[in-house]
Amino acid sequence: MRWNFGDLPEEFSSFKLSKVLILPLAYEKTASYLKGTKEGPRAIIEASQYMELYDEELDTETYKIGIHTLPQITSEEAPQIMIEKIATKVSQLCRNNKFILSLGGEHSITIGIVKGLKDFYDNLSVLLLDAHADLRNEYEGEKFSHACVARRLNEMLPITIVGVRSLSAEEAEYIKSHPLNIFFAMKMLKREDWQEEIISTLSENVYLSIDLDVFDPSNMPAVGSPEPGGLGWYEILNFVRVLCRQRNIISSDIVELSPHQGVVSSDFAAAKLAYKLLGYIFKGKEAHIQS
Repeated sequence: MRWNFGDLPEEFSSFKLSKVLILPLAYEKTASYLKGTKEGPRAIIEASQYMELYDEELDTETYKIGIHTLPQITSEEAPQIMIEKIATKVSQLCRNNKFILSLGGEHSITIGIVKGLKDFYDNLSVLLLDAHADLRNEYEGEKFSHACVARRLNEMLPITIVGVRSLSAEEAEYIKSHPLNIFFAMKMLKREDWQEEIISTLSENVYLSIDLDVFDPSNMPAVGSPEPGGLGWYEILNFVRVLCRQRNIISSDIVELSPHQGVVSSDFAAAKLAYKLLGYIFKGKEAHIQS
């Protein structure tokens, strides 16, 4: 396998000429259910090499913006150490004025990414698409667990959580006592205006984190913690497309793929999602410039 998202030729994948950097972060130290998320970045990059690169919806070949795949960062260190390493790396990459799409790995990597980004942008908020609230103060004695991601992020920036359908009693109490923008899957999908309501909670600049368990397991079975009752493929795509038209997505991640040997549908769907996301984001940036 070539280490190259989309199996792109040099003219569309060199660091210098690319507008996008793919940052693979192979980490799963705090995974609490299914293991294997450290293999997620490799599986996404491998699957991406078999995609059609023409996007029929957008009538464009998104790869021509240039997509450079960085070396994978792999670690077995404690989460707080890994988070600091990621923050330092992301902060360095920000100086290159390129869009960073990170591939996980477990969800705790998002804390490090946002920490590395937040000083570069004013009016920034974080949007988490996730089946779980991730609002515990600590989990199994660890404050930087994947189950505490939203809590740690909320200590840095305003957050909005979308697609939730699983939480603990502790998290329910936290939600009652703190002003949070949280959208439960069962309630939000009963409303026709759920997309607009979510977007209205966000600032102009947005960091987008997509935990793949936000999808229903029928669409995305190979995740670290699958939950029934999730969103469908086109529901997510339609929402992300509208979001990218109305807000400036400054960076993003796709996390929690836990590849199943011999079953590549989730790997391929995650790769396709990454490519669609880049198409929507750069079409959105064109719209912002024109307006």
